[in-house]
Amino acid sequence: MSTQTLPIDRVSLVEQSKARKEPEWMTSLREQALELAGTLDWPVLEKTRIDRWNLTSFGTYKKPDALATLEALPESAKSLLSVGGEGTQDNLIIQRNSGVVYSRLSDTLKQQGVIFSSLEEALETHGDLVKSHFMSVVGKEENRLTALHAALWSGGVFLYVPKNVAVDVPVQALFLTDDGEASFSPHVLIVAEQHASVTYVDNFVSEGSLNGLVQNGVVEIVAKPGAKVTFASVHNLNESVTDLTYRRALLENDAQIEWIVGEMHYGNAMSDTTSILKGNGSNSDAKVICVGTNDQKLNVTTRAVHFGKSSDSNMITRAVMRDEATAIINGITKIEHGATKANGEQTEKVLMLSPKSRGDANPILLIDEDDVTAGHAASVGQVNPEQVYYLMSRGISREEAQRLIIYGFLDPVVTEIPLEQIRSQLQQLVERKLGQ
Repeated sequence: MSTQTLPIDRVSLVEQSKARKEPEWMTSLREQALELAGTLDWPVLEKTRIDRWNLTSFGTYKKPDALATLEALPESAKSLLSVGGEGTQDNLIIQRNSGVVYSRLSDTLKQQGVIFSSLEEALETHGDLVKSHFMSVVGKEENRLTALHAALWSGGVFLYVPKNVAVDVPVQALFLTDDGEASFSPHVLIVAEQHASVTYVDNFVSEGSLNGLVQNGVVEIVAKPGAKVTFASVHNLNESVTDLTYRRALLENDAQIEWIVGEMHYGNAMSDTTSILKGNGSNSDAKVICVGTNDQKLNVTTRAVHFGKSSDSNMITRAVMRDEATAIINGITKIEHGATKANGEQTEKVLMLSPKSRGDANPILLIDEDDVTAGHAASVGQVNPEQVYYLMSRGISREEAQRLIIYGFLDPVVTEIPLEQIRSQLQQLVERKLGQ
């Protein structure tokens, strides 16, 4: 390991933490993480040299001004929200650049004991809860990115659902960056207690040229016995942002996680979405769509690690590449010794729309137990000219024929998404990215 140049020095980091009135344990954790970042290497990714990407601009923490009304947001961000009377919306958090500028939770959910606030506010009001879970699922010592995140995170979301509480309306977060000099590394922490259930939806959007800004985000989900969490996220940042995200869920007995991820970013992107099926009977279902354009480089990993008996995981990824875009799509199912009766299934498919685009689908099964079932399917190919010819022979134009084939390719994932809002949004973003 070699010593790395860091985006901030220790003294400045400590001063920032104290100025934000963070508890001593968080200041100490930031210090430790920054020291680790100076010695750790970048993550080693399958067929992707992330160390060759421009990862120098992490920005500087800037305290944002509160948002008086949602009407003040850019149109690209406002269009993702259902703005109510007086420019407000319940069960919504908005982060702009370095910090949260809007936070509103309905009285109904408050009375049920639900906590939905900025992570920074939760440090003050629910410090013990945050301390026991923060960076417990994603370790700061894993690589340089996770260490830098632990040191530099700002804003973020804390969602806590008490035992036996079923949240029957989605809670939503919007992450907006429009200042290339301001840090943008949100941390999402979700804790669902025993037999709780909740649906969380977030969107990442950007405005203007952001000078190679790095979005270095982390999502941690802790699902206690019998809990169910649906997590939906769509990233739609522009080409001037490098998008790096770790998402990870820890599932106890009979807990469930449903991932719905749309990687609609325009710049280079790395995402790792992992379920740790620790408990017996735990269940993970992941659906991922990504579209690459221009000379974009994507590395998308979906992973399930089975420890619990009779645990079940299913992963479906669809990627469409055009122009000179490159995608490395990894599906990893790991069944540990002792995870008897576990079942892991995965499918990765890549459709290339131009001769210069490239897609690799890498299905990986790592099985350390005999009494299990597991399977995988993967394919990489171009639009079938016979299918295009068949549709054109029915009076459909070439462009419309290709569009129908692309939608048919993505349909197995899109139609299974239980949230109409996300289905509609992904369809619109696919059309925009592919220029249809």
